Amino acid sequence: MNAQSESEPASPPAGAPVIERAAQRAPRRSWRTWLIGRPMPTRDAPHQTVGQLVGLAVFGADALSSIAYAPQETLVILAAAGPQALGYAFPISLIITALLAVVTISYQQTIHAYPNGGGAYTVALENLGVLPAQVAGAALLMDYILLAAVAISSGVAQIVSAFPALFPFRVPLSVVLLVLIMLANLRGVKESGALFALPTYFFLGMTTLTVGLGLWRYLTGALGGVVDPPALEVLHGAQPLTLFLLLRAFSNGTTALTGVECISNGVTAFKEPRTLNASRTMLWMSGILGVLFIGVTFLLGQIGAVPAETETVISQLARTVFGDRNLLYLGTIAATTIILVLATNTAFADFPRLTALIGGEGFLPRYFTYRGSRLVFTYGIVALTTIAGLLIIAFNASVTALIPLWAVGVFLSFTLSQAGMARHWWKIGRSTPGAEEAGAPRDPGWTWKLAVNGLGALCTAVVTAVFAVTKFADGAWIILLLLPAAVAAFFTINRNYQHVARDLSLDAFGQPPRTRRHRVLVPISGIHRGVLSALDYARTLSTDVTAVHIASDPAQGDQVRRLWKTWGDGVRLVVIDSPYRAFLEPFLDYIDTLSAHQQAYERLTIVVPQFVPEHWWHGLLHAQTAFWLRFALLHKQGIVIIEVPYQVDRDARNGPGSGDG
Repeated sequence: MNAQSESEPASPPAGAPVIERAAQRAPRRSWRTWLIGRPMPTRDAPHQTVGQLVGLAVFGADALSSIAYAPQETLVILAAAGPQALGYAFPISLIITALLAVVTISYQQTIHAYPNGGGAYTVALENLGVLPAQVAGAALLMDYILLAAVAISSGVAQIVSAFPALFPFRVPLSVVLLVLIMLANLRGVKESGALFALPTYFFLGMTTLTVGLGLWRYLTGALGGVVDPPALEVLHGAQPLTLFLLLRAFSNGTTALTGVECISNGVTAFKEPRTLNASRTMLWMSGILGVLFIGVTFLLGQIGAVPAETETVISQLARTVFGDRNLLYLGTIAATTIILVLATNTAFADFPRLTALIGGEGFLPRYFTYRGSRLVFTYGIVALTTIAGLLIIAFNASVTALIPLWAVGVFLSFTLSQAGMARHWWKIGRSTPGAEEAGAPRDPGWTWKLAVNGLGALCTAVVTAVFAVTKFADGAWIILLLLPAAVAAFFTINRNYQHVARDLSLDAFGQPPRTRRHRVLVPISGIHRGVLSALDYARTLSTDVTAVHIASDPAQGDQVRRLWKTWGDGVRLVVIDSPYRAFLEPFLDYIDTLSAHQQAYERLTIVVPQFVPEHWWHGLLHAQTAFWLRFALLHKQGIVIIEVPYQVDRDARNGPGSGDG
């Protein structure tokens, strides 16, 4: 037989049997079944898709809900220059709507070019490289986290506007609503989408009624102004009306564009033909958003609405249009609150997908790719809830305080996505006529598509720069620091996975080493049935078994020696005197001594007797020495740790010796 080359991996034995078996037992019902629904088999995953109507609710709630806070955040900045500056909000809204049209057209091309989900991360990874992709991924993750915090906080602000007595409780209200959205999403994308569709269309109906009636009353001269408006709130004191102030107001207003990209990220969640359904849903979403955003901003200027924490501008508009805090007013506030809370669902739909995608590439922990019992990415949903909840608590559920942290990441991801698409069309345009066979078909319209995505990249890059500069002092600096830190963490995680993969690789492994000597140690605190069970198991592993007793008390050591003569069954016993009554340290020193003289062909196994209490609370009555011993040995290289559990038999509680083991 020829010796196997060291560079050639060892082959498994020929004809090694493989037995196939399918699990037949369905998961048992539990409190989780009642809370999030019955577990679903993997084969149901293709059926968890949505159509255009439900898709608008799942992926469009984020963008549509911005109608409730983007106009107010524009007015907040303009208020610093006095009431006369509030009139600039309407021209700013027209510019933002034009930018919305550019971004929408750009993402239309992304949907058709990437039918498997063309978010900024995927587009940047395939066209710009790994580093830009991780920057885009970090920006998007922060965007979704802040979306959840801002949307929930804004929804609670609407509740507080209608019921001012709840103002001191806005933080706990926000956290409770966030947890409820988490539970709804743990039930699955299709089920949560169907649950949220009706409230989304209720909001669209009430907002359309408010804007339509408001415009009618304006045209007939019956609109009037806000009755008893709240006091005008000015951030950072009065300021002159300058270009810098207008740019700050513009950057705040561009939060209306947040969420536009969510549909392109979630193309795979749509029913077939998914690209067509996703494309049409985005067009409907952007059209509705643009019309209502312009209408709301225009009416706010006509009624003289003022930004305030105590009452939102939507509340002022609703009670002015409907005449009082009547049923229609309460319906508008309820609808706005619901859509803002449900806007969080967009983050819950896309954040877990993105963490699973990045985790699959090895830049986040791989457990983010795990699908739970309802075929959703459970770890991503829980992580989003936790981080967003901490942000709500840290910023006291203030929308104005959270907004500056938001849109930098949004428009940075826009820029990278559009730049990646521009490079995508450039590569297609430069491909040779014979490149179709190589997977790079030519597109006769690539020049026009390149121009559209190039314009989108330029516009969003300008907005990113404007936002970073104008909102730097208001909190954007936090994101500018967190983004590089997050990207650095991604690469650190990836390097760790690469190192582990290299260390575990079978390439150039040759024949696996064979253990020639197997030494087994059994730490014992006394002589009882649990110890005898562990010794019996240890003898099945090796004939080289050693029991080790740490004698912290001479009398106890003598008792162990005496009982060992009867129950030891020929196994050697090592008694280590411990005058300072320590257990772990002397035992670890003994293991270190053995490891120092251990040869490459030797294996050392520690068999630990593990007491299992009859009831969980009985564990509080025992020292849990086995747990701490396992914890101390876990990171020692070349040592195997085995626990042998033993339970106390109710019918036979008397046995040799005593001790917990």
